Amino acid sequence: MRIRRPARPGGSARPTTPARAPSWRTVRRALPAAVALTLLAPVYACGAVPRPPGAPTPWPTGYAHRWQWQWQLDGPVDTTVAADVFLLDPVRTTAEETTDLRRRERRLICQVHVGSYADTDPDATRFPAALRGAPAGRRGSRWLDIRRWDVLRPVLADRFRLCRGKGFGAVVLADADGYAHRSGFGLDFDDQLRFNRRLAALARSLELSPGLLNDVAQVTALAPDFDFAVNEECVRLRRCARLLPFVEAGKPVFHVEYTGSPAAFCVQTLGYGFASMRKNRTLDAWRAPCAPPAGPAPR
Repeated sequence: MRIRRPARPGGSARPTTPARAPSWRTVRRALPAAVALTLLAPVYACGAVPRPPGAPTPWPTGYAHRWQWQWQLDGPVDTTVAADVFLLDPVRTTAEETTDLRRRERRLICQVHVGSYADTDPDATRFPAALRGAPAGRRGSRWLDIRRWDVLRPVLADRFRLCRGKGFGAVVLADADGYAHRSGFGLDFDDQLRFNRRLAALARSLELSPGLLNDVAQVTALAPDFDFAVNEECVRLRRCARLLPFVEAGKPVFHVEYTGSPAAFCVQTLGYGFASMRKNRTLDAWRAPCAPPAGPAPR
């Protein structure tokens, strides 16, 4: 299947870009065919007829930074937000909410914690004591020994199936960087790479498009295995350039900052080719998106 490349917006000036920012030629590169056929396609609930293999997806090609997205983990989901992509909690989000969003032709990503568990998780008792490590970032959470794939795989597969059953078409892996923290285990760089690649393959086997949340130190190695990236505060942390392997491969980078003025950071992140916005750290419904450049919408 040939992917139509959209024309450069007529008459628009080249954006001001920081050092190492990709050229317009790089940013405008269309999604690879394999990604275009799978990435974030709307799906049906369990029991319905699945999308036939190779069927066209309504996920368009074009400038990755032209997309608008929403990340909401707190409060009732506001399905009226003017965004193309919604990243949501699969446990808190109801089937009615995902149905409403699919009716509006939104793309749905579920956030699944893969390297940690919390006491409040419905499946918390399925993690043996031997796999529970030091406290993690979420309240009441602990890191997991990701080397025990034989034990973790069935639990995480069920978490992915919950996403699929509620109508999500993609999954982003949270806490997929335990090796970089004091997890309580002797995890190393290669342990994390192996685990994350296994998770990407598991997601694909369940007809979910895999995305990577943060873990910027491993982006170069993992970009070929994932369809998109989600990043927090790469501007504040001065790490945005490390996400360029996704942009250069024509894969979306969904980015959020919690501080600073969008008028300031949007110039940099739109130049890199990211879909960016400002959010509250609680990730409620409020958002201040970066305005896309002028020109026709992606097709």
